Amino acid sequence: MATRARLSQGRCQPCSPPPLPSPSLPVPPSFVSAAPLTGMAAKRGTKTSMKNMEKELLCPVCQEMYKQPLVLPCTHNVCQACAREVLGQQGYIGHGGDPSSEPTSPASTPSTRSPRLSRRTLPKPDRLDRLLKSGFGTYPGRKRGALHPQVIMFPCPACQGDVELGERGLAGLFRNLTLERVVERYRQSVSVGGAILCQLCKPPQLEATKGCTECRATFCNECFKLFHPWGTQKAQHEPTLPTLSFRPKGLMCPDHKEEVTHYCKTCQRLVCQLCRVRRTHSGHKITPVVSAYQALKDKLTKSLTYILGNQDTVQTQICELEETVRHTEVSGQQAKEEVSQLVRGLGAVLEEKRASLLQAIEECQQERLARLSAQIQEHRSLLDGSGLVGYAQEVLKETDQPCFVQAAKQLHNRIARATEALQTFRPAASSSFRHCQLDVGREMKLLTELNFLRVPEAPVIDTQRTFAYDQIFLCWRLPPHSPPAWHYTIEFRRTDVPAQPGPTRWQRREEVRGTSALLENPDTGSVYVLRVRGCNKAGYGEYSEDVHLHTPPAPVLHFFLDGRWGTSRERLAISKDQRAVRSVPGLPLLLAAERLLTGCHLSVDVVLGDVAVTQGRSYWACAVDPASYLVKVGVGLESKLQESFQGAPDVISPRYDPDSGHDSGAEDATVEASPPFAFLTIGMGKILLGAGASANAGLTGRDGPAASCTVPLPPRLGICLDYERGRVSFLDAVSFRGLLECPLDCSGPVCPAFCFIGGGAVQLQEPVGTKPERKVTIGGFAKLD
Repeated sequence: MATRARLSQGRCQPCSPPPLPSPSLPVPPSFVSAAPLTGMAAKRGTKTSMKNMEKELLCPVCQEMYKQPLVLPCTHNVCQACAREVLGQQGYIGHGGDPSSEPTSPASTPSTRSPRLSRRTLPKPDRLDRLLKSGFGTYPGRKRGALHPQVIMFPCPACQGDVELGERGLAGLFRNLTLERVVERYRQSVSVGGAILCQLCKPPQLEATKGCTECRATFCNECFKLFHPWGTQKAQHEPTLPTLSFRPKGLMCPDHKEEVTHYCKTCQRLVCQLCRVRRTHSGHKITPVVSAYQALKDKLTKSLTYILGNQDTVQTQICELEETVRHTEVSGQQAKEEVSQLVRGLGAVLEEKRASLLQAIEECQQERLARLSAQIQEHRSLLDGSGLVGYAQEVLKETDQPCFVQAAKQLHNRIARATEALQTFRPAASSSFRHCQLDVGREMKLLTELNFLRVPEAPVIDTQRTFAYDQIFLCWRLPPHSPPAWHYTIEFRRTDVPAQPGPTRWQRREEVRGTSALLENPDTGSVYVLRVRGCNKAGYGEYSEDVHLHTPPAPVLHFFLDGRWGTSRERLAISKDQRAVRSVPGLPLLLAAERLLTGCHLSVDVVLGDVAVTQGRSYWACAVDPASYLVKVGVGLESKLQESFQGAPDVISPRYDPDSGHDSGAEDATVEASPPFAFLTIGMGKILLGAGASANAGLTGRDGPAASCTVPLPPRLGICLDYERGRVSFLDAVSFRGLLECPLDCSGPVCPAFCFIGGGAVQLQEPVGTKPERKVTIGGFAKLD
């Protein structure tokens, strides 16, 4: 003891070894200044940067520096003692983790333990089953291996959510050693809590110079020698730097107490060798922890480098946010004043209305009171002893007959009226004011629903009614519960043009009324993207989803149907607007069917367009009734069409083709001279494509393009005629997918043509814009149709 006293009294320690260097740890960028500093400037810069990160090192429960932090499944951290305290308050007993993690050093007295241990409260019985996910019969402290294992839920104070900890509770969580090291370096840099004192010295305690992970305590030089004497097992303990938090050298698996060596990408959890071979990780993507470390470090370094390299951008955005905050404060104050003014205006209107209504009731009341008062006076005059009765009695005493008649005439009228009022008594006015009742139900509902005006929601574009033809027709609607829009803004642009530097430029149509609009003069053969947004007093709403529209590959040709050429008009019915035609075979087809076994007679009916193309490129579209028996849609030389179909030929054979030119389903495309006709064959909802056409339509078999094939009939068919090139293309008018392309003799005017064999119907697509004026000659007089 004397030796101990002498050693403790001596303050100089000449034989103390130098402190061991700290382990090599990656230094966070916040610990290092952006520019190289030296001396006191570097020290001040490091302290400033570390002081700014203090809020990142505070436990969300106790608001103190982390001590033995645990990583929750939601990636947030919490002190181990705080986690035990929270679980205790939730009613979980026996799931506080490994008690050996608490300090068990030789100096671990109640005064040196964590102050949080003294703040624990007893579990509350009424909250035992608050956050249990298991079934019936579960309770805190249930043994493992039971029929219904308990699943412990932890209320994370950071994300305000319930986190599942599993059956083991805190014992299944990893300890965040990296965060502990950061906290320790932070304490050393800013000198939080002062110097670390020896835990074994008697007062006054000396400053600690060494720490021992095995003993979990800090020592001065003399105390370290006393508790680690030579020749004992404790002498083999490796001294470390003094610290208040003792942690293991490496990260250990909480299930098997072995060092983690791999990382499971599927579970996003560190695993050891034993965890790796367990069935729970079968089929998972497991990588060595070195690879996961390097990949995550590269990502974090890249992100951090980007942030540090854009400090000017961050500062600019901070200034913008601060300016937005100032504008928000001013705008909020203005909004408050506007609301107050409007409510005061409503109050003034209500007060004015209240005064007028009360004045009306007052006038009505005074009128009734006057009438009732007059009636009361009239009835009082009938009482015995009143003036009228007394006067009448005195008049009756008159004996002079002429004088009596003169005086009694007027008196009798008054008495008669009083007698009639007495016999048919009824108050002169009602006492009820029911007619003055107010019905404020509608107004109360309006006042109850009085709320801030919201901007319109994003409109929904009606893709079934939106299309592109000679013009673009755009149709939309607002969602069911959207606030109304006063007007709309339409934005559109081409997507098939080279991108220009800078922001994307949209063409805009402002203040569009209604829920549809026309975009005139679109470019042919282009792809447009369109969007809409609504506007009201509250401002502009969100844009609708973008809609892409293909425009026709050539200018649209406007024409009407002309039934002057062809066969019997009894079998063709052309609409009044000359935009649709229907073939009604009737009795001739029945007679032909009767002679089916001996000779088939099928009539071919042709309808031409009333215009002829002599130059340029033209496009038109039509819809064919899917129930049509056989319809041919195409073009041909006007002279050849009139020559071929001016008579009324009957087809002797079913294999007869009405056109001597190209047909998609009858003839091969390998002809030397261009045919005078080009038709696409449609029947029973299908399109027949001949040899070579299937490859053009993108249809191939196992051994190449099929000899012939059928494709479904689209809602609309498009025909594109290139007069100079002598080519005709048949397209799907909805998606503009090519179906067939073939040559055509364009040595003369070319007309649209439609052939019918059996029943069928064709409807030309209506132009989006206004119909152009068309001259019609009737009896030698011309007029505008």
